[in-house]
Amino acid sequence: MLCAAFAAVTALTSTLLPHRAWGAIAWIGYTAGAALVLVLSRRLVVWLVFAATALLPLLVESIQRASGRTDRAQEEVLVVEHMGDRLVHTGTPYLSRAAIADLPADDRLLGYAPYQPGMSVFGLPRAAFGSSWWTDARVWFAIVTLFCLVYSLKLLLADAHRLTQAVAALPLCTLTLATGGDDIPVLALCVLALALASRDRFIAAGVAVGLAGALKLFALPVALVLLVLAWPPLSRAARFAVFAFGIPLVALVPALVVHPDAFMENAIRFPTGQGLVTSPAQSPLPGHLIASSLPAGRTIALALLLLAGAVIAYLLYRHRPTTSAAAAAFIAAGLTAAIMLTPTTRFGYLLYPATFLAYWWDQRRSDSHVNEPRQV
Repeated sequence: MLCAAFAAVTALTSTLLPHRAWGAIAWIGYTAGAALVLVLSRRLVVWLVFAATALLPLLVESIQRASGRTDRAQEEVLVVEHMGDRLVHTGTPYLSRAAIADLPADDRLLGYAPYQPGMSVFGLPRAAFGSSWWTDARVWFAIVTLFCLVYSLKLLLADAHRLTQAVAALPLCTLTLATGGDDIPVLALCVLALALASRDRFIAAGVAVGLAGALKLFALPVALVLLVLAWPPLSRAARFAVFAFGIPLVALVPALVVHPDAFMENAIRFPTGQGLVTSPAQSPLPGHLIASSLPAGRTIALALLLLAGAVIAYLLYRHRPTTSAAAAAFIAAGLTAAIMLTPTTRFGYLLYPATFLAYWWDQRRSDSHVNEPRQV
């Protein structure tokens, strides 16, 4: 019922029209879910709630958008679709600084694409087939997310109820998937990488987290922790690293060949506050408050972030994780520190550590030690 209340309040008070449209549908799904849990299994109810609060609002908003509504998608969706269109027509998903400067002032923010080049893949259906509900980038976000989540749950033979709830039922994820969604496939691929690592399938885990890294840099801390989990032996860690770090590097090649400065402008300068416009990710978390209110605040916030990273790296060295659950706990701690201390951040990113904490909670007693022989 708390989720239903959140959705209802969102429908009535949100200043973002796609969020209000989500809330108007989702509160009904959450309320029905609260009633159905009395007569149906929890797992079935979670999936029904996911369909009612994520997939149904996504479908409604994408159909309305294809019919001409311009207020049925967050800006991230447009940015990703523009990336796909640019990739098709120019060979790079990024505009140069000069090209962004030539845009009308109100359009410059949408000219930036602060993602890794792989994110443009989700914009290719619209670039190739035009405006339709099924070419909406969110539909393809949802398809990848569902595949990764179902496969992850198949691998995690023990109960994964809290993980399922975190990804499929919490408003932090369902709202994001229905209205914007670019973080959800990144998160789902990272969860899949952890699940694969729990079965000692480190090459496949490297592919999964490598694909996530080709979409967003949020996957990099996950890859680093999994690299520690994979070692020893060195050969296994090396095989993991080839895919975990090689796939994002290969994805960079076309953008760097066609226009390297455009990549730097979008993926480096803009997120660090050096672009022509300011990033809208300005949630009042500690890093942003320090950066905006203290002399040399940005430097202080970045120093604190580096200190937190050094502490976590030391703990990784002294208490090396031997299970995917322990790795998930380190990932959650690292991402929480990054989200809290980065000068440019937003509350929505907390869906990452929340999901990894749910993974840790579910698997903390059932996970196998990856360096121990399995019982046949």
